[in-house]
Amino acid sequence: MFIDTHCHLDAPEFGSAGPAIRAEAARHQVALCVLPAVEVANFEAVRTLAQAGGDSYALGIHPLSVKTAQDDDLDRLDAALQRYRGDPRLVAVGEIGLDLWVPELCLEPLRSRQQHFYLAQLRLARQYGLPVLLHVRRSVDQVLKGLRTVARADWHGIAHAFNGSAQQAQSFIDLGFRLGFGGAVTYDRALQLRRLAASLPLESIVLETDAPDMPPHWLYKTSQQREAGVAQGVNSPAELPRIAAVLAELRGLSVAELASATTRNALTALPKLSALVATEKRGE
Repeated sequence: MFIDTHCHLDAPEFGSAGPAIRAEAARHQVALCVLPAVEVANFEAVRTLAQAGGDSYALGIHPLSVKTAQDDDLDRLDAALQRYRGDPRLVAVGEIGLDLWVPELCLEPLRSRQQHFYLAQLRLARQYGLPVLLHVRRSVDQVLKGLRTVARADWHGIAHAFNGSAQQAQSFIDLGFRLGFGGAVTYDRALQLRRLAASLPLESIVLETDAPDMPPHWLYKTSQQREAGVAQGVNSPAELPRIAAVLAELRGLSVAELASATTRNALTALPKLSALVATEKRGE
C-alpha cells in the first residue's frame, strides 16, 4: 500500500478526469492521496475530490497564490478550518510556505506578503492543532525560521519536495517533520538529492508525486522534444509505485519494505490519516 502525500488532482491539467486518474492510481495500490489546496477558490474542489475518492485534503494558501489573494482570504481560511474541523478527511493546513525561486516573489512587496501569509497560516495550524504541508523551494532556512517563530511543541507535517542539505533535513526532522520525495529523485543528474534519499533515516521519508507537476524522468520531455511535437507526459499518482521502486533501489530495500515504512511515516506526519487507512483496510 502506498500513500501519495501530495497530489493536486483538481489541477487544470486534469480537467474533469480527476476521478478516473484516482481510480487508475488505486489499481496501482495507491490507497490514499492527500490533496492540498493552493487558494481559497479551490477549497471546495479538493474537499469534494477527497470525499469522492476516499482520500484526504488540506486547506491553505500557496505562496505562488499570494499575489492574487485577497486581504480577507486568511479570514476565509480560518472560517473553513473552523467549519470543517470535525471532518476526518481534513488532515493538514497546506500547501503553505515560501517560494524564493520565482524572481517576482523575491522582491517587495510580494516577499513580505509571502511571509505574512506564511506566518498567519502557521498560527492557524497551531490554533486548530493541525499539521502543515510546507512549500520550501529555495526557502528552507526561511521556512524553518518561521516554524521557530510560531513556536509549537507538537509540530507535525511534511516538507514537500525537499531538496536541501543534510543539515537542513535534520533541522526539519528535529522539529517533528517528514521529508517528501517524488519524481525529482528519479533523475540520475540529481546527485545531491539522491544521496539524501539514500542516507536520511528511513523514518524521515514520505512519498509524493506532486501530480501533475514534478514528473519522473520517464515522463519528462526536453524543450527540443516538445518543440518537435512530442507531448510532455502528465504526472499522476499512479506513478508513485515506480517512483518508490527507484527510491527503494537507492536505499537497498525491497519496494514492499519502502512502502510499509513510508506509509507508517505518513501516518506519523499526518495523524488523522490513521483512521482513513483503517477504513481502507476494512474495505468500507
